[in-house]
Amino acid sequence: MKKPIERLYNGIIKENPTFVLMLGMCPTLAVTTSAINGLGMGLSTCAVLIMSNLIISLLRKIIPDRVRMPAYIVIVASLVTVVDLLMQAYVRGLYAALGLYIPLIVVNCIILGRAESYASKNPPLSSLFDGLGMGVGFTLALTAIGLIRELIGKGTVFGINVMPGFYEPVSIMIMAPGAFFVLAALCAVRNAVMQKRNKPLPEKYCNGCCASCMDDSCTIGKREDKEE
Repeated sequence: MKKPIERLYNGIIKENPTFVLMLGMCPTLAVTTSAINGLGMGLSTCAVLIMSNLIISLLRKIIPDRVRMPAYIVIVASLVTVVDLLMQAYVRGLYAALGLYIPLIVVNCIILGRAESYASKNPPLSSLFDGLGMGVGFTLALTAIGLIRELIGKGTVFGINVMPGFYEPVSIMIMAPGAFFVLAALCAVRNAVMQKRNKPLPEKYCNGCCASCMDDSCTIGKREDKEE
């Protein structure tokens, strides 16, 4: 199970498609005016990403190399059509709010990028978890952005009023500039947390050569052994 967990961690934290790779910026900035819109867009993309990764991985030895991109687009377009029809039938309000951005999942660079760089070269199980990790990471990012924009711009969370009566909504947060502000702030927070987490220990505790270290109290070599 080490490989699937690694793919989940990679998509959600290490290589989050929104906060790290900066992919899928069009829906990220356009539809996240509310938390429900961000969640709906993220889950739709996640479903397509999981299934497309799985199918492309299963067919990776059958699809000719010369037509791999057209084949990927046909597979993704078929899945997006299914998602589009299901949303139109069962969640019409959300479907109307997301509008054109549901069909545009076909050309989302996250999906085509994972198909080309991972699913076409790896077995089905790993590819499925890779799609799940990237999809969940994208969903969490869009939901977080939408949640903050909706809270500050409307005073609500998932349509429920949570701010006191005297609160004056900051309308710019549900406009285009608000999306950039929130995205930049969340990227900065994520980078600060990761840098602090990966900060090396002070040099005074180590001479730089763990192989020759005779100090049993040294924790650096033990930490590296655990990571391996």
